[in-house]
Amino acid sequence: MTAAIRTRGPRVAALAAALLTLTGCATLGLQTPPTASQPLPTVEKPTPSRKEPTRGDGSTLTDAQAQAALLTETDLGAPWAATRGAATWRDGMLKATTGAGDCQPLLDALYTDELLGAPARVAVGLDDPDTDAQLRYQIGARRPADVNSRLDWLRTMPAKCARFTATTQDGATEDVQVTDAPLPEVGDVRQGLRVTVAVVSAPTPSPDATDGTGTDTGTRGEGEGEGAVLTLEVAAVRVGEDAFALINGGLGDVPNDATQAAVQIGALRLADVRRQGRAQV
Repeated sequence: MTAAIRTRGPRVAALAAALLTLTGCATLGLQTPPTASQPLPTVEKPTPSRKEPTRGDGSTLTDAQAQAALLTETDLGAPWAATRGAATWRDGMLKATTGAGDCQPLLDALYTDELLGAPARVAVGLDDPDTDAQLRYQIGARRPADVNSRLDWLRTMPAKCARFTATTQDGATEDVQVTDAPLPEVGDVRQGLRVTVAVVSAPTPSPDATDGTGTDTGTRGEGEGEGAVLTLEVAAVRVGEDAFALINGGLGDVPNDATQAAVQIGALRLADVRRQGRAQV
């Protein structure tokens, strides 16, 4: 019995010491009561990266970037130069009407330079004095889905408007033909057309448009009378959220190499400007 008491004594002392220690900690406030709410850790929120504001048309390009995406006369090389003004054949031969209902919107788009279905965001005109060709190049201002719909519509033109008759404002009759035109494999979606407008009958001069001897003094330019043939090479390309379009036209020989180069350079230029814009964000 004496031995058991001797053994239990140290154990009791140790237990008492442990209880005393715990009591002391609680007294000092080092033990959190089980009912106390645990504080939530504070987490610093990362500062959001600055993003380029998106325009209503979906483009991420600034006005300066859109301007930088345009072609220049240097891109096409000599003899291309800054335009001297709208070609006379625009009013003389493209401002026309037709009874072929599906084809009137095409004539209107060619005349107004709205191939993408809306006015251009920025545009530039270039002239080739050697052939009297004129190239109009524009950056569009439409959402990608709208551009796709427009390209789908352009794609139907060689079938719906393969050949039709149109009448100019001064009464000349034109034979219009539309065919598909291959383009370089650039961008996400693209469509090319070749449109020829041939004057098959000259207008009847009105008294107001003559000099009194029956000589026509209207607004038609040289070479736009009966037998004249206007050739237009048309291209529209979407590159990501942005798109461009061009019309390369003339009464003489329209340089196809300029059309092909403009499409290739235009797509590369637009993609590069977009890439630089993202890198600056």
